[in-house]
Amino acid sequence: MKKLFLLLLVLTLVAAASIVWFYINVQPAGTNKNFKNFLIEKGASASKIGTNLEQAGFIKNALAFKIYVKFSGQDGKIFPGEYRLNSAMSMFQIVSQLTRGPLELWVTIPEGLRREEVAMRFTTGLDRDAVFTNEFLQASKNYEGKLFPDTYLFPKDASASSIVNKMTKTFDSKTSGLVAGPDLTFNQRIVLASILERETKTSAERPIVAGIMMNRIRAGMPLQVDAAVQYAVGTSKNWWPILSRDDLQINSPFNTYKFSGLPPAPIASPGISALEAAFSPASTEYWYYIHDKSGIIHYAGTLQEHNANVAKYLGK
Repeated sequence: MKKLFLLLLVLTLVAAASIVWFYINVQPAGTNKNFKNFLIEKGASASKIGTNLEQAGFIKNALAFKIYVKFSGQDGKIFPGEYRLNSAMSMFQIVSQLTRGPLELWVTIPEGLRREEVAMRFTTGLDRDAVFTNEFLQASKNYEGKLFPDTYLFPKDASASSIVNKMTKTFDSKTSGLVAGPDLTFNQRIVLASILERETKTSAERPIVAGIMMNRIRAGMPLQVDAAVQYAVGTSKNWWPILSRDDLQINSPFNTYKFSGLPPAPIASPGISALEAAFSPASTEYWYYIHDKSGIIHYAGTLQEHNANVAKYLGK
């Protein structure tokens, strides 16, 4: 009986101490009421957020934060982005502010999207409407291929023009060290990079495919790339459709089956790997390539070899 009493006493003391500890650590970390920015990175856990809050001086204890958001079920309600906090806020107020949503949001733009797709990514990511979409398309009208794919942080109310400006400045920064060299101008290299982004699957194959395209350009042969035709015939229902025989007959400068040389403009936003390949193509004896059903590329130096690859890997 005495042991039971002592056990209950110990448990009571531990519980009381825990409550006191928690009470102390949920109090404001300071008295400064000036708001400062606090950034939550994409993928940050509750533990990481708590550690960053403590290091920034917004809360007293990261463990108390983690325990509270976990047991209150609010850890899944805190989203990445930028917030405004001050050290005079209690931990409860901090969590309340975080669960209201950020002032700025992360939006990821992957490689290989055309302007319309980029516009929709920002429209969705920033929770905007069709007016914003149209404004973005207008602002980016002359910048296909130069809306650099990256992960961006923008205020919810960012203007379409400011977003386009940021993306094109990022593009300029990323391409500042690239030299066009002979045969093609800088802008033509961007067109080539945009095709590579859509036509290839790995960084390793891009310089070789770029070399194949340069061989064809120098020889006056049509590039015969599906992606450029897809750009010409794509609609909002499907921007990159499977091509029909009729599609390959369209009278468009983007029809690389019908017209030799590069299309007049980029077809998508290339990433750095495609850009580097376009500016530094590999010297190759190949003139043809296909991807099999598993996505593996197969090259050929002659039409006969190419047709054999098509028959072997695609069953055509």
